[in-house]
Amino acid sequence: MVRLDRIITRGGDAGETSLGDGSRVPKDALRVEAYGTVDEANASIGLVRLHADAATDAMLARIQNDLFDIGADLCVPGEAGDGLRLTDAPSLRLEAEVAVMNASLPPLKSFVLPAGCPGAAQAHLARTITRRAERLVVGLSHVEEVNPAVVRYLNRLSDHLFVLSRHLNAQAGGDVLWVPGANR
Repeated sequence: MVRLDRIITRGGDAGETSLGDGSRVPKDALRVEAYGTVDEANASIGLVRLHADAATDAMLARIQNDLFDIGADLCVPGEAGDGLRLTDAPSLRLEAEVAVMNASLPPLKSFVLPAGCPGAAQAHLARTITRRAERLVVGLSHVEEVNPAVVRYLNRLSDHLFVLSRHLNAQAGGDVLWVPGANR
């Protein structure tokens, strides 16, 4: 059970923060940067939800919960966090959702611009933040142990958000396609 009685603790005033195991690290530590960027991706998905129908909103709510699970996984290094570790089940759910959304979309014959209807544009922004989170988690995995299911999930999620943006744009008139060299 999580209980947050005090929000202002002053514990971070010297540039350090506590990990989930109680250890103190600099606020710019790679682990903190990684789970902070996962949190940023989560917040950006909250913006996508503002433009979603009920089914898409429910799908995105599940994803937001998964991202909190990933934050919990990342904030507890080592064996102390074994009870919080992500499994591959959420990644498999993402793959199934991508397959359903993608089935009704025409094949791409060009790259798409991160634009279109408001929901699609927000999904593209969430995708790019998720990719950054993935890069940071991969970088962290080179220096500390990281649950490989986290990297897989973030990789699948960025694909999911790309297909979601196409799905949302399909409902609003179609993808915005890149036209190579159009402004030369």
